[in-house]
Amino acid sequence: MTFVGKILVVVIMVFALFFLAVSTVVFSTAKNWKDETTKLTKNISDLNLKVKAANDEAALRKNELETAQADFKKSTDALEAQIKTTNQTLTDRQKELTEQRTIVETAQETTRTALAQAEARTKETELLHNQLLAVTKQSDEYKIRQNELNDQIRIQQRQLETAKKNNDDLKERVLLLSSVIRENGLSDNIQTIKGVSTPPDVEGEVTRTDPRNQRVEISIGSDDGLVVGHVLQVFRTKPSPAYIGQIRIDSVEPDQAVGKVIGNTRHGIKIEEGDIVAPKIRPRS
Repeated sequence: MTFVGKILVVVIMVFALFFLAVSTVVFSTAKNWKDETTKLTKNISDLNLKVKAANDEAALRKNELETAQADFKKSTDALEAQIKTTNQTLTDRQKELTEQRTIVETAQETTRTALAQAEARTKETELLHNQLLAVTKQSDEYKIRQNELNDQIRIQQRQLETAKKNNDDLKERVLLLSSVIRENGLSDNIQTIKGVSTPPDVEGEVTRTDPRNQRVEISIGSDDGLVVGHVLQVFRTKPSPAYIGQIRIDSVEPDQAVGKVIGNTRHGIKIEEGDIVAPKIRPRS
């Protein structure tokens, strides 16, 4: 046998085995499907029997339910009729009770009103009697008080005449003092005078002096509470602490003021720019 013949024999054997396997699979598959179909058919029959039995049972239970519902409706209708009758009876009894209660309350209210009126008349009589006694007593007291007041009026009239005379004297003195104060270049405003007696607790510096060292300009003014007439102390801390003297403010602006040196400075020390001004000398650390 040639080589080609051998190959053909092998190929034929392979195809034979393949077709054998395919035939076996087809046969097994057909047999299995047939068995499964038989089982399913039997199961369907069993299920149909069960469904029929369940339907019969459901129909029976439905009839029983309808019968029970009908009985329940009859019982419910009977109870509703009984409840309606009872409610009507109760409503009638409550209406009768309300009417009786209203009659009783009206009678009680009439009785209370009559009693209250009687008590009020009694109290009113007692009150009028007491008021009459009080008015009589008060009238006597008023007469005594009127005599006392007349005496006090006469005394106060004499005091008023004296006070008017004193007031006229004080006015003349105030006018005279105001003219003297203004002649000396000071303000006669009472608020300014009060402010002069209590300088504000502020501190500033000398910003400029005149050539004669008699007038100085400082860095604080009316915004800091200064008014014309305030007396401030002048001192310095550098290079060594030293007290210089006093100045009296004679011109004030919001942020600065001008003061005049009072008398002579201590030891003839000249006031310089940068010196400190304050109502009192402050200790320095």
